[in-house]
Amino acid sequence: MKNFIIILFLLSSAVMGQFKDQGNKPIDIKSGITNYAPSGFTLGFFNPDNFTMHHSVSMSYSSFGSQGLAMGVYTNNMMYKISDNLDVEADISIVNSPYSTLGDAFTNQLNGVYLSRAQLNYKPSKDFSITIQYNQLPNGFYSPYGYYDSPFYSRRNYWRN
Repeated sequence: MKNFIIILFLLSSAVMGQFKDQGNKPIDIKSGITNYAPSGFTLGFFNPDNFTMHHSVSMSYSSFGSQGLAMGVYTNNMMYKISDNLDVEADISIVNSPYSTLGDAFTNQLNGVYLSRAQLNYKPSKDFSITIQYNQLPNGFYSPYGYYDSPFYSRRNYWRN
């Protein structure tokens, strides 16, 4: 056993490596992370260079009276540029309430995945643009019908006349 350790030590100490000079080769980090093939992905229809994503996380705790509600929201904003003057955007949110004193039914109704915004932007010229947008916004305060049918909305009479 003693001879084996001595031979192993001598063999490992005699091994030498060499440094290969790379010159001034530019460093390309993207090629190490992804296997990018622009024309081969989905028959060339989807170009990953035209796709962007932004992420946001929000956590809050509200207390009112003797009640409390903790809520976490993760939102993913995605945008795909179809052409120079046409793009599509979407906001998808995941809502989770880990703690609530308002009951399990309320918490289960609140938790879920929501499409909070979808948008199509078209700009045919420098001074003209068309936007078609879907928003899932919360209703108005104290009213299941939104702001416009709420007695607290200040311009209520303006819309009815």
